Amino acid sequence: MLQSKRLLSIDVFRAINMFFMIFVNDLSGVRKVPEWIDHVKGYEDGMHFADTIFPLFLFIAGLSIPLAIGRRISKGDSFTSIAGYILLRSFALIVMGFFHVNMEEYNSAAAVLPLGIWEFLLTLSFFLIWLDYPDTLAKAKKYALMGTGVVILVVLAFLYKGGSPDAPKGLSPSWWGILGIIGWAYLVCAGVYLLTKGNLTALFIALIMLVFINIGIHADWFDYKIWVVKDGASASLMMFGVVISLLYSKMAIKNDYNKVWLIFTLSGIALIILGFIVRPYTHGISKIHSTPSWVFICTGIGILLFELLIWLIDVKGKQNWFKIIKPAGTSTLTCYLIPYFMVAIFYIINFNYPHFLNYGAGGIIRSFGVAFIVIIITGFLEKRRLRLKI
Repeated sequence: MLQSKRLLSIDVFRAINMFFMIFVNDLSGVRKVPEWIDHVKGYEDGMHFADTIFPLFLFIAGLSIPLAIGRRISKGDSFTSIAGYILLRSFALIVMGFFHVNMEEYNSAAAVLPLGIWEFLLTLSFFLIWLDYPDTLAKAKKYALMGTGVVILVVLAFLYKGGSPDAPKGLSPSWWGILGIIGWAYLVCAGVYLLTKGNLTALFIALIMLVFINIGIHADWFDYKIWVVKDGASASLMMFGVVISLLYSKMAIKNDYNKVWLIFTLSGIALIILGFIVRPYTHGISKIHSTPSWVFICTGIGILLFELLIWLIDVKGKQNWFKIIKPAGTSTLTCYLIPYFMVAIFYIINFNYPHFLNYGAGGIIRSFGVAFIVIIITGFLEKRRLRLKI
């Protein structure tokens, strides 16, 4: 019973976060929006609302790791099978992120396929490969569909052309994209969780090490990044979630919510203050550069929001308001990918929003509407067991 409550509060948090992720992604195409909503420029020292969405997603992903991996450990799954699950999940996210990054530099003039068709087929291949196929489906059909997805992906990789019209190039990892960053961070945090068997002390030490790496790089103590971990920012955000989830579990089992309120409130506020303390010494607050100040402030916000949802969902049982966006919390990756289908179709049919939906208040309303439409589509697909399983 406790576990289902805890899962629901995390699902709510994830659904809210995914709603706003879709919102800010769509809003990137809208002009003249209030400055506090949009992303801060890469050269600026500061953060706006949009700069908190991705780090909170990483934090929430960390909250879920003790539940997902811990459940497999408690069921008696072997180390090898759990490690395989972690590796396959990480690989899927990294592959999707890799293709998404290259899509940003797609050269329609040099490529065989128009961008819209390439993007539509790419997203379709992701669904075919990683769909949560029902157990009742014959294995031959399942593997045929998955194989079709792999073939499409390979063909798209072969046909891809990026770069400038004068100097087209093939696929290359300039960076790993949102999904790729999540995949690498998950590989680190879920891997450490498995190796330590969820030992809180060991995980806290791992968190300190990741934070030290992030601070050390941005404080210019050393100038090299570690493979997989990079500058430690994304893995730190996710590992904060792992530690907070374990702390909550230990206190909630004893029904000691007074301790939850005290520890989480103090931790959240302390991290926000710490973010401002280290700001002058670690290149300011920057999402683009993943500075420690940004990591600490966003984690502090995440802890305080999680605490609020624990009180609202786990303690007070206020759940009805959540139903409208629930699919975003239970079919999150599906929800994230649906807009790629929509954008691809818009490219193919050459659809453009009316002028008033591309500016200011009209654009903000449009982006809210898009977020709700995507979640409604996700819910429709979820009811028909059409959801990605990773």
